[in-house]
Amino acid sequence: MESKVDVLQKTYLSRLNSKFAEKPWRETFQLVHRCMGKSRTDSQHCEPIMKCLQKLQKALNVTSLHAIVTRLETIAKQRGLGSHLSPTETACYLTADLFYVEVLMMPGGEVKDVKFAQHGEAPESNASLCQLLRMKKFEEFSLKMDDFVSLYNIPGDSDTKLKLYTSLQHLQKDLLKISNLPRRLIDSDLHVDMVLNGRIGSITLGREGSPMSIEYYISPSDALMKRLHKGESGHSQTAVVGVGASATTHKLQMESLIPTPPQIDSLGLPLFIPLSETCSEILPAFFLLKIKPPVPMLNSFIQKISQITDIPPDFDLQGEPLFQLFQSSTLEDKTPYEGKDAQFIVSLPDAEFHSYLFAVAEWECDFWKGSLVHTVPFTHPAHVPVLLDLLRYQSVINTLLSSCITSLKHQPELACDVSCEIFPESVCSFSVTFSIPDTDTLAVLLVSVVDYRQLHCRLLIPGTVDHSLDDYISRVLTRCMSIPITLRAIRKRISSLKPPALPLEPEPARKIERLSSTPPHCAAKNTSAILPSTVLSPEPMEADSLLLILATMLCLLLLLQQLMVLIQIRLLTVPPVPLWVSFHTGWPATFQLS
Repeated sequence: MESKVDVLQKTYLSRLNSKFAEKPWRETFQLVHRCMGKSRTDSQHCEPIMKCLQKLQKALNVTSLHAIVTRLETIAKQRGLGSHLSPTETACYLTADLFYVEVLMMPGGEVKDVKFAQHGEAPESNASLCQLLRMKKFEEFSLKMDDFVSLYNIPGDSDTKLKLYTSLQHLQKDLLKISNLPRRLIDSDLHVDMVLNGRIGSITLGREGSPMSIEYYISPSDALMKRLHKGESGHSQTAVVGVGASATTHKLQMESLIPTPPQIDSLGLPLFIPLSETCSEILPAFFLLKIKPPVPMLNSFIQKISQITDIPPDFDLQGEPLFQLFQSSTLEDKTPYEGKDAQFIVSLPDAEFHSYLFAVAEWECDFWKGSLVHTVPFTHPAHVPVLLDLLRYQSVINTLLSSCITSLKHQPELACDVSCEIFPESVCSFSVTFSIPDTDTLAVLLVSVVDYRQLHCRLLIPGTVDHSLDDYISRVLTRCMSIPITLRAIRKRISSLKPPALPLEPEPARKIERLSSTPPHCAAKNTSAILPSTVLSPEPMEADSLLLILATMLCLLLLLQQLMVLIQIRLLTVPPVPLWVSFHTGWPATFQLS
């Protein structure tokens, strides 16, 4: 039996069908549009009608000037923008406090051009927006409008927004001046050198309504992929420069703080003009570095940022273990481990598999806890180089640890070539425990991240101290920034340093028999036949055993030489040896005296 609600819905639908059965869809669409144009005090009642209107617009083919204007007005209302037509009705404007978009159209409905204008600046043609409208990709165009709204979502009234916008423009000019200061080239790749070693990283100027962005870190693997696929966007770390609302007021610049020509300090940074009443304004906001993608950051780094900018963090510093932040922010699997140990499988070329275990109990220490950072607030252009160095420092730590974290979980049926455990040691230092090939010995690789340019590695093996090997490992890890690749290089290097086993002499029994019949003066040439049995073993020997064997051989040779001297002295003092004696004793007849 139907409920009362179902009966009422059918009644309403039947009334609508009977009322609009003879009217075309266009009139119905215009009626809904007029209803949407009326002001409403409660926007929640308009949501069902808005969704219905959007479905109607998607179903209709935009082929006329009126249809495209209707679409643009709907997008403006959806994104919180104003909209109006020009007197000739061939231009539609989507407006906000700090920008506007001008869409020029032909009488037949074709899009002629799309222009974007920031506050106080002349409009410029925007090819990407124009292409979206010409291809009738209204959803993508709407998302672009939403990006503009979020970018210019500056808090305050109109006067405050204009001041903040002016302050942001001067900040961007100062950052560009710092980036253009001369410096020493470190990396052969110009782009990588600018990203990793530039004072402000690699700056992309805002154009066509996009904000200024700073590329401040790129891993070696991403840099390689960027060189191989130049048209594709890499996975580097970037920061977008913007403005955010603040609960307290801050003194922000209203003009450039770098004089012309700039004066450089000992660190290669410019000297800034002090913030005074004439060149600054107290506003309820601060500048922002919007991190893309968000960075898992240690609590100690967050506190350093707060000390630099004098702005307290706006979130709790309790945090969680850093490796768990990687799992929740970068991997598709968002399931928390709930206090369980995490074990990951890393696949390498040549069908090599490594297993990496993170013990949660070990990583619960306070100095390895962190939080996911989305924005970094600051108030002065001098803060940016120092903040970027800290972000690079954290990115190096994240790159090293994330090289051991993959979406491939531990599988009992998969036999791994190397099983490793990763433990925290101190701030910015951790260890990797693994087994040495063909032995039952464990080795420990201690990794210390001094800063984003320096990595120090130390390999701890029982009974072995090799500083040259430590330097080699540090160079490899700095070059690849990958723990699995470095471990594979270590294992191969250790295998190549092992002393090879001495070759097995063929038919040793026959040589020993020949030795018994060899004259004493020829015995020194056959010392290999009287080597200890351990030397003849085909299995690898330990270093101590090899030294003992070599020492024994040397002693035997010395004794043999002394014996030969005594024999020669004895022959000078004894009577001549008859020929028959030489046949029975083996003494050479050439030693007989005349």
